[in-house]
Amino acid sequence: MAVTPSTIASEIIGGTTNGIDGLTRGANTLVSDLRARGGAQIRKGIIGDEQLTVQELATAEDPGLFGPASVAWRIHRDPSMLIGGLRSLFLQTMHPLAMAGVAQHSDYKTDPWGRLNRTSRFVGATTYGSTASAEESIAIVRRVHERVVGTASDGRPYSANDPHLLLWVHVAEIDSFLCAYDRHGDGKLRDADRDRYVAEMAEVARRLGSEDPPESAAALAECLADFRSECEVTDDALETVRFLSSPPLPWWSRGTYASLAAGAITSLPAWVRRELKLVVTPLADPLAVRPMATMTTKMLGYFMSAPISD
Repeated sequence: MAVTPSTIASEIIGGTTNGIDGLTRGANTLVSDLRARGGAQIRKGIIGDEQLTVQELATAEDPGLFGPASVAWRIHRDPSMLIGGLRSLFLQTMHPLAMAGVAQHSDYKTDPWGRLNRTSRFVGATTYGSTASAEESIAIVRRVHERVVGTASDGRPYSANDPHLLLWVHVAEIDSFLCAYDRHGDGKLRDADRDRYVAEMAEVARRLGSEDPPESAAALAECLADFRSECEVTDDALETVRFLSSPPLPWWSRGTYASLAAGAITSLPAWVRRELKLVVTPLADPLAVRPMATMTTKMLGYFMSAPISD
């Protein structure tokens, strides 16, 4: 073939194109690898080493307590749950008897990741596990609760298996998960979806031993309002809030956690923030905190949704 300016140009263009394609493939591979590695580390931090096995997951024959068409599956797979979980912990400190149980029996200060792992596994098993997996997780929690008994600083006895205290923890969690999803989740819930979610989660509460859990969004709000007269901030509560606001973390994770914690704090009812001495600057939430927290959950969701390599 004769060498002409056009053939020389074709070779140059072809070589450049192949080089760019190679660089692009290499960059894509690098990004995929970093995403997979990052996702694995985040999942391990949240769930721990004891993740649900294939045999423990729900199937078409045994969809577990809810099944893939449930609102629980939709909400609980959203990374906004990270903010919802934190909000729930802040809110739960408001009940002095529940707080006494945490202060006297929990190892959250010395092993915060362990507590997060156990809570995440429980939510995962009761949501996505088979019926047997869900029932086993619930039975484990009930057995652990049998040891969580004592006397609060005001002299009142408490028990973690007390149906009334279980109700408080339950409504604080469900309200927080709904609030976080509404503010930061992927999509909006219809009123019917909210009612259905509250009714679905009431099944877990009943199996745990809770008294008369609400089964609609309106009943949930009413139940929380009824608990307000029992709420009181103790020294243990303030100490826990300080820990939750700024726990000892590696430097590289502090910004991410601060964003999630800020999202949790600003979403608390104003009266709770006042009682817990959590100051929120006017307009900080809509202008800075909420957008940043949403971006953080989307980023974490991007990494956690990476395919799991063998």
